[in-house]
Amino acid sequence: QVQLVESGGGLVQTGGSLRLSCVASGRVPSIGSMGWYRQAPGKQREFVARITSGGSTFYADSVKGRFTISRDNAKNTVQLQMHGLKPEDTAIYYCNAAVLSDAGYWSNDSWGQGTQVTVST
Repeated sequence: QVQLVESGGGLVQTGGSLRLSCVASGRVPSIGSMGWYRQAPGKQREFVARITSGGSTFYADSVKGRFTISRDNAKNTVQLQMHGLKPEDTAIYYCNAAVLSDAGYWSNDSWGQGTQVTVST
């Protein structure tokens, strides 16, 4: 089992920046890729960015060029640096990890509790 704890959310004006961080604990060696998702009020949770254990990154089109995902495997952390924030980025941001089970299957069911990001006009 893997536990994920996010931090770094807050209130920022349009055009501002925030840096989110997620710390993993528990069965850390079983973690593969890690990512960030977000859920705005009344909307489905959506993909934001993901990074593999080897450092390959993937982004939603809506955040490309503004957000950067990175990870520190030695510290078991993944970060999301956000620049040029817009009101439509307002959401609860969740950290996610892909975890390899003892049976050899990957599962994406490990989630943090979320951190609120609010972008004011």
